[in-house]
Amino acid sequence: MNLFVLALPRTRKRARERESVGEMATDIDLASLQHAKVENGCCKKGPGYATPLEAMSGPKETLIYVTCIYTGTGKEKPDYLATVDIDPTSPTYSQVIHRLPMPYLGDELHHSGWNACSSCHGDPSAARRFLVLPSLVSGRIYAIDTQKDPRAPSIHKVVDPKDVVQKTGLAYPHTAHCLASGEIMVSCLGDKDGNAEGNGFLLLDSDFNVKGRWEKPGHSPLYGYDFWYQPRHKTMISTSWGAPAAFTKGFNLQHVSEGLYGRHLHVYSWPGGELKQTLDLGNTGLLPLEIRFLHDPAKDTGFVGCALTSNMVRFFKKPDETWGHEVAISVKPLKVQNWILPEMPGLITDFLISLDDRFLYLANWLHGDIRQYNIEDPANPRLVGQVWVGGSIRNGSPVVVEAEDGTTYQTDVPEVQGHQLRGGPQMIQLSLDGKRLYATNSLFSTWDRQFYPELVEKGGHMLQIDVDTERGGLEINPRFFVDFGAEPEGPSLAHEMRYPGGDCTSDIWI
Repeated sequence: MNLFVLALPRTRKRARERESVGEMATDIDLASLQHAKVENGCCKKGPGYATPLEAMSGPKETLIYVTCIYTGTGKEKPDYLATVDIDPTSPTYSQVIHRLPMPYLGDELHHSGWNACSSCHGDPSAARRFLVLPSLVSGRIYAIDTQKDPRAPSIHKVVDPKDVVQKTGLAYPHTAHCLASGEIMVSCLGDKDGNAEGNGFLLLDSDFNVKGRWEKPGHSPLYGYDFWYQPRHKTMISTSWGAPAAFTKGFNLQHVSEGLYGRHLHVYSWPGGELKQTLDLGNTGLLPLEIRFLHDPAKDTGFVGCALTSNMVRFFKKPDETWGHEVAISVKPLKVQNWILPEMPGLITDFLISLDDRFLYLANWLHGDIRQYNIEDPANPRLVGQVWVGGSIRNGSPVVVEAEDGTTYQTDVPEVQGHQLRGGPQMIQLSLDGKRLYATNSLFSTWDRQFYPELVEKGGHMLQIDVDTERGGLEINPRFFVDFGAEPEGPSLAHEMRYPGGDCTSDIWI
C-alpha cells in the first residue's frame, strides 16, 4: 500500500485579492470551489473564525490529537498520533480511541500545525483538513488527513527530508504555520549536520511540495525555533533554541557559555522575508522558545517564554517603528539540595494566551506548576491562578527546596485517579472558550531521560485543568487522566495537542 500519496480531489487552488506570500493563483477550479462551499456550509467562508472573539463561541472540543513518541525511549517502535476522546458525555471519555503509527522509526514527532486556519477564513476553497507533523530528528514532514474520519486520521503524504535538504539545505523542522496564501511555512533549526548556521524557514505549497526558503538569501537567523506573524504590522518574529548538534544530546550548561544556545528574537518584514532587526535579550532571556502575539491582529505586542532564565519577555512596537522588549514576568529560581545545580530554574517550556487576550498561561517544567496571569494590562501581568501537577521538588523527591530562613520544603502534588503524576507540565492547550486547559509532560526524549528518567520508563500522561475565567484560578479535573504509560506497544511520551477545529496556538488572524 502506498502511504505517501493518496488520491484526493484538489480543492485548494485559489485566487485572492489580499496580501499573500508566494505567487498568486489565477486558475480557480470552479467545480472544486463549489464543492468546498458545500463542505463549508454554503456560507462563502473558509476555515476557522472571522475573529478571535468569534472563535470563543465555537463548538466545545470533543477530540484532541496528541503526538506520541517512542524515538529515544529505547523502544523500536514508530511514533504515532493519538486521538483522545475529550467529550465528558462520551463512554470513552479520557481514553485514546485511535493510534496512527508513522511508517518510519526515529522521527521524534514534536510540534504540529494545520494546512489552513483562520488566516484563510475568507477563502471558501480552503479547508482545515491536513494536520502537518514535522519530525524534529528525522526531518520528515507528515500531512495527516483528519477530514475523512476525524476519529481515525490517516496519512496523506510524507515530505522526504532528502528533498528538503536538496532544495533548501534545511533540516530539523519544528513549527508549522498555515499562511493566507495556502502555503505552509515551517521553521527549521539547522542543516543536516545539526549546525545552527544552516537554519531558516521552509515553504511548502498547498499540496505539500517543497517550494524553497521563505527568508531572503543572507537573512537567516543564527538559531531558530518558533515564529509568529502579524500581517497588519507587516512583521514576523522568530525565536532561538540552539544548535541541534547540542540539544539533541541533552542539556549541557557548558554549551550555553560556548554560544550553542540562543538569546535573540529575529524581526522580519512580512511577507518580504528581510531580517530587519535582532533583539538581544541578554542574560535575562536565555533560550527564548515559544512566541505569541496577542490574538487581536491590530495589537502590536506579544510575549516570548525564555526557558533557562524562566522569564516571560514582552515585546512591542516603539514609536519609531522598531521593536523593543522588557521582562514582564519572572519565575525566581529556587535554592535546592540534592540536584545537579545549587539553584533550579522553573524552566518555562510552553505558554499560551487566551483568545480574548485576557489571560496568559505558562508551564514550569522543572518546578512543576502551571500559572495563570491576567494580562489585560500586558505591561503589568498579575498572577491569578496556580496549580502543582508534578515537578522535581514534589513530595517524595530527593530534591528539597531551601527557604530563606534555612528550613526546607517540597510541594504537595495530588494523585489523579490513583496515579502519581510524573515529570512536570510541558505542553499546554486551551479550549476555545478558555475554560479548560490540557497539559502533557514530555519535552524532548533526550531531555526527558536526563531530568525525569521515570517518564521514559513509565510513560507520559495528559491532564485537564478547569479554569476560572472570572476571577482567575486553576483546579485539576479529577475525572480526566490519560495514561500513556499503559499504551498497547508500551509506555510512550506525549507532547503537543491539537483540536480538529483549531486552537489559540495555531490560528492567526489577519
